[in-house]
Amino acid sequence: AGGAKFGYALLFIALLSNVMAIILQHLCARLAVATGRDLAQACRDAYPRPVAYPLWFLAEIAICATDLAEVIGTAIGLNLLFGVPLEIGVVITALDVFLILYLQNKGFRWIEAFIITLLGVIAVCFLVQILMASPDWGDVVRGFAPTTEIVSNPDMLYLALGIIGATVMPHNLYLHSGIVQTRAYGETVPQKREAMRFATIDSTAALMFALTINASILILAAAAFNRSGHTGVEELEKAHMLLSPLLGSALAPTLFGIALLCCGLNSTVTATMAGQIVMEGFLDLRLPPYRRRLITRLVAIVPAAVVTIYYGEGGTAKLLILSQVILSLQLPFAIIPLVLISASRGKMGALVAPRWLTAVAALVAAIIVVLNVKLIVDFATGG
Repeated sequence: AGGAKFGYALLFIALLSNVMAIILQHLCARLAVATGRDLAQACRDAYPRPVAYPLWFLAEIAICATDLAEVIGTAIGLNLLFGVPLEIGVVITALDVFLILYLQNKGFRWIEAFIITLLGVIAVCFLVQILMASPDWGDVVRGFAPTTEIVSNPDMLYLALGIIGATVMPHNLYLHSGIVQTRAYGETVPQKREAMRFATIDSTAALMFALTINASILILAAAAFNRSGHTGVEELEKAHMLLSPLLGSALAPTLFGIALLCCGLNSTVTATMAGQIVMEGFLDLRLPPYRRRLITRLVAIVPAAVVTIYYGEGGTAKLLILSQVILSLQLPFAIIPLVLISASRGKMGALVAPRWLTAVAALVAAIIVVLNVKLIVDFATGG
């Protein structure tokens, strides 16, 4: 939607949100290594129940929003590739619980390998489509420069916050702080600093790869749709339908469908693992993985099925974008506790975040809060 409507202008937001994610993921790694706790557990330790429970509830909303997008995206991918009706596709996505259980039983390295494979397929699919679209690379480079229109144009701000929410993702902060603890590292401060450094390198490399994919989606939409005057492309089905005549190849829409399906499967794994970490961390409540998965699946499938059946393709497109904006609105409730806890010497000890890093992370939180407030004001005033 962003690439079709505004060309390359939102590439800056893709870059900015990626930088934000790198900073925040480093703080998550620092917190995990210093305290031996994930972010959810650290919040439960640091705050009384009247504060911790609302934080847990908001984290659950973010996970449901992610699951909702994954349900709809996977269903549309199945429809585009195999002709499965959307209503049936939404129900089929519930069965991926068995895939998650299988991977979790095999061990965490299998999950990592699965995700890396999916990301590789997604990257190749979009790379081939971009080569077919032949974008203006000068305009692409200029798209990474900031513009005031992002704040002044309510439509652009709405999509920008969706991109931020889809990149940083509040539940991924909880997930990363939990994943870091699957690594083996020593107990001395030098050993912990080394573990923290490698965890940061690991997450930064992954996020730079994610930036490549996110930027590719915008570049493809700008080159294929915006340039040809199709600025209203939001629905994934419409994008799929237009790719073949615009790029002159029947391969392009197939690659788009494959990438979409892989995105849905990838999101399935991360949302499920984050859901377990959030529930166990905040509530100290341990549920079997299948039960946790079914609970979040049910919450996501009901609204997805309603929108799909009653509103059709247009409704699913609007819900997809809204779900990512919801993630942006939830971000401050994960970022602010992360910044405060990681800046506390009493909790972090020798690995407390330096003041400059705390200041930068606080600036990231402030930017997201201000943009969210601006969006809410625009909405309330009819903007």
